[in-house]
Amino acid sequence: MSVSSGLRRPTILVADDSPQNIELLSKVLGQDYRIKVATSGEKALAIAYSDEPPDLILLDIMMPDLSGHEVCRRIKANPDRRRIPIIFVTAMSTVEDESLGLSLGAVDYITKPISPPLVQARVRTHLALYDQSRELERMVAQRTSELVATRQQIIRRLGRAAEFKDNETGNHVIRMSHICRLIAQQAGLGPEAVQLLFQTAAMHDVGKIGIPDQILLKPGPLNPEERKAIRQHPQMGADIIGRHDNELLSTARTIALTHHERWDGAGYPQGLKGEQIPLFGRIVAIADVFDALMNRRPYKEAMSASQALAVMAEERAGAFDPTLLDCFFQQQFEILRIMDLYSDERGAVAEMVN
Repeated sequence: MSVSSGLRRPTILVADDSPQNIELLSKVLGQDYRIKVATSGEKALAIAYSDEPPDLILLDIMMPDLSGHEVCRRIKANPDRRRIPIIFVTAMSTVEDESLGLSLGAVDYITKPISPPLVQARVRTHLALYDQSRELERMVAQRTSELVATRQQIIRRLGRAAEFKDNETGNHVIRMSHICRLIAQQAGLGPEAVQLLFQTAAMHDVGKIGIPDQILLKPGPLNPEERKAIRQHPQMGADIIGRHDNELLSTARTIALTHHERWDGAGYPQGLKGEQIPLFGRIVAIADVFDALMNRRPYKEAMSASQALAVMAEERAGAFDPTLLDCFFQQQFEILRIMDLYSDERGAVAEMVN
């Protein structure tokens, strides 16, 4: 039975280097489905990774450049495409061949020469299962979105609570989060990683809650004992957040613990060096220092933008990851816009905007 013309027809990618096989599968399935074709593994990947990916892939194993096995392996390694059902259609018919194909993530294995009714039935079955899977994921996402939003708000509010101890508006965490996002985007991080950083950067200084006010608000240089006390706040922050399997809280803990580490190894609390420091910790360090330079604190006056940028440049390969510092400077005009938009001098407490 043909798919109703009133519904979107699912798209099937037929990847095979044989024109005869492509023609046969297109004839068998073309009445009910939109057919895209690829005569090589590279072309199959390009279509799978496109803005309009197929709903199902029929994949030959023996192809030029990349084998079907390698195509399957790469698609299943891609978080945005690994759910696409893949059916191997091949002349390789041993039990070992079939076992390997299924172990790579394929949902089915059809041997050549094909039986048209069998191909139609298998495609119909796996598309139905894929539709059910996507609908279930949509329902789960919808039901958990409120929980995720609540968790994110708690993280933001805890970050703001810490900042209110030494910043009367608490806008530091807002500026920090936006600056971190700009650096991460410039560094080429994907949208999920960028959003994760944006949501968790606010917790970097939550450990300040445990620092006595007479130290945190002291209007002058700290003595050795006071410096020792202030340097405890990254570990305090990590202890407040705790260890969790949840990615959001685990990331917030990592940032709280590592945002005062330095690229040259002279930071604290662990004295990590270079890429021993987690990526998010390195990004937050840049945003945190720049915002501190640009704003008044109990122990110092604010610097001008030119002064602050000069100090940042001097710390290349000192305090900061040189590559990430380059990303910071490439976004400096947008960062300065953020500094103005959420300036403490505006007087109002800003709200985080996704």
